[in-house]
Formats: sequence, C-alpha cells, structure tokens
Amino acid sequence: MFKQPKAFSVLGIPVHVMSNYPGWLLECLQQSIGTHVVTLNAEMTMQAERNTMLAKVIQDAELVIPDGAGVVLYLRWLFWQKVQRCPGIELAETLLREVGQQPTTKVFFYGGAPGVATKAAEFWQQQIPTLNIAGTHSGYHSPEEEEQLKQTLVQLQPQVIFVGLGVPRQELWIAENRHLCPQAIWIGVGGSFDIWSGTKTRAPAWLGKNNLEWLYRLYQEPWRWRRMLALPEFALKAFVYRLTARGAIS
Repeated sequence: MFKQPKAFSVLGIPVHVMSNYPGWLLECLQQSIGTHVVTLNAEMTMQAERNTMLAKVIQDAELVIPDGAGVVLYLRWLFWQKVQRCPGIELAETLLREVGQQPTTKVFFYGGAPGVATKAAEFWQQQIPTLNIAGTHSGYHSPEEEEQLKQTLVQLQPQVIFVGLGVPRQELWIAENRHLCPQAIWIGVGGSFDIWSGTKTRAPAWLGKNNLEWLYRLYQEPWRWRRMLALPEFALKAFVYRLTARGAIS
C-alpha cells in the first residue's frame, strides 16, 4: 500500500524523512503517481521565507528531501531524526540507474546552457546504453521555443523529467507546467547537468562527508558569496523557530 512520508517543519517548510527516497519514487513511477521532488537546503529555505510563491510550491510538493547539510543537522539535533543527507544529484543518478533497466521508461533533461543537457544525456547514454532519454532542451530559449518544448513534453509524456534551471526558477516552472505530464516524476536538479556534461566538477567526497560542499561551490562560483550568507541566518532562525513552534506536521 502506498504510504506518504512523514514531514517535519523547518522554518515552516516541510521536509520528508524516510530511509529510502529512490525506492519511494520508483513506487510512484510504478503506480503512475505524479510527483514533484524538491531538494531542500538552507539557501532555498531562506529564499522561501522571502518568496511566498516558492514557499507555496515547496509546501505543495509531494516529496521534499534534505539535500543540504544545514537541513540534515537541524533534523538530527532538534528532532532526533536518524536522517542522512540526500543530495539531489545522487538521487537523480540512482533513479537513472534504476530506470535504465526499464527501457520503456522515458527520461527528459531540461535546463542548462546551450548544449549542456545534450552532453549530459550523452554521458548517461554511454554509462547506461539501455537508458531511454527521450529528449533534451536548453534552459536558454525564446518564448516561442519554450512553447515548442511544452508541446514536445505533451507528445512524449516522459515519466521522469529533470529540470536544471536553478532555484527558484526550476521549482516555479515545474509547479506551473507539471500538468503537461501529470503522471511524471519532476525533479529540480540545479547544476547537475553541468557536472554530468563535464562543464564543472563536484566537490571531493571528503568535503561532502564533512558538510563542506558549499565551500567548494563558493570556490567554483565566488559570485555566490552573498547567497552563502543565508547559511548562518538559517542556523539562527531554525533554532529560534524550533523553540517556539511545533515541528512535526504529519
């Protein structure tokens, strides 16, 4: 029987806690249950506090996973949850390997600079020849090209759609357009296409294990320093929020 995951509130944003996120999504896929997956970190949480549209989209998403170290530590220290960080890129990679064994399952890549999604698709096609990547589309396009993209999605009806437009654009775009493929799993994957295409590299594993992956991103993209100020702000507000509000919401 299909079971909804339990959610805990982090600054009013639900985060779902379970032991097997990929398995739950594969069950959604098997039962043709349309699902919006949000990969939540501290930066997105702070954006949602200031952007009511983003907050509403996250609250309405069927699955919000703890992508960032700050969210994970909050759940561990203040809710005593035995939760592990689930980076969105790793969740996406696990799903790709699983659906690669099911050639009838169609996958679509949307986002990134021109050519990036195509290179990412080529990378995965080499890794898993049986993977059915039905199409790709750049995140840079005219309104007319976007309309054509929507028509393509309606015609193809891919079951797994990765959207790499960055936060909050990808979350808002998914919420606005998921009706085009109502039975699909939609996941915002941020800069994953850049990594899969070889345009950028991911942080060394030891940084991720020590919750310092954000530092590597700052090294690669120094212009992000202002956005990184959200990390200490999140830590303070999350602690105060937990002391003054109930956290478990389902």
